[in-house]
Amino acid sequence: MPSRSSSSFSPGFAALPPLAAPLWETVIPAGAHWSGVLRRGLALRIVDLEGGANLAAVFHRQEDPLERYNMADTLKAQHTAHLTRGHALYTDMGRVIASITADTLGWHDPLGGVGDAALFARKYGETHYQTHRNAMIRNGRDSLVLELAKYGLGARDLVANVNFFSKVAVADDGALSFVPKHSPAGAAFDLRFEMNTLAAFSTAPHPLDPHGGYAPKPVRLIAWRAYPAEAAAPADDPCRTACAENGRGFLNTDRLFA
Repeated sequence: MPSRSSSSFSPGFAALPPLAAPLWETVIPAGAHWSGVLRRGLALRIVDLEGGANLAAVFHRQEDPLERYNMADTLKAQHTAHLTRGHALYTDMGRVIASITADTLGWHDPLGGVGDAALFARKYGETHYQTHRNAMIRNGRDSLVLELAKYGLGARDLVANVNFFSKVAVADDGALSFVPKHSPAGAAFDLRFEMNTLAAFSTAPHPLDPHGGYAPKPVRLIAWRAYPAEAAAPADDPCRTACAENGRGFLNTDRLFA
């Protein structure tokens, strides 16, 4: 279902703007995981380095992790079944935790979930660190839980995630199917954080990926300051003005930091 827009802004594919001075950058290796606290106004440029990446992500408010990304509210507020440029990521408190300000790909999956140990064992077999070291198979669910544990959170805090760089098609009967070769090498998007956010990422394969072998891909994170932490996204920001619901979501967020 296409997104609604109340402005001339067109959600979806667009070339990335020039990158402001980077603050730091890192690569999440294939089949690995990463987490960090990303302050309000910080942005990440996230790049699929080799093509075919999947980046599973969950987001919690840093000061109160009981507030976290809510998939259902995000999709129904913006009348969409996928995420791309112009879309905001909502929390379960009606606030915007992050927004996608640029995107060369045009489609990221919020529906497919994350694979667990049992699923990965059936698909790829089992390997263990004691024998395979960094070549062991890591599933997305355990990877995200490990990162959340660093901040005192656990499995019960693992909510529905976003799968960046992946596309899942929905049939008329509701069946989900993975779209292979969706993300080429160099595909990228910009994710701006509107709250102080605990973000956890995993580069494990998408649970619906039909590829017969375990073949995760690395991604690069490049951080820069989109606006000062004491400020807010401008009143004419395309994500804020994309629809009336986003305007209200950003206002709720701004009030938290007033």
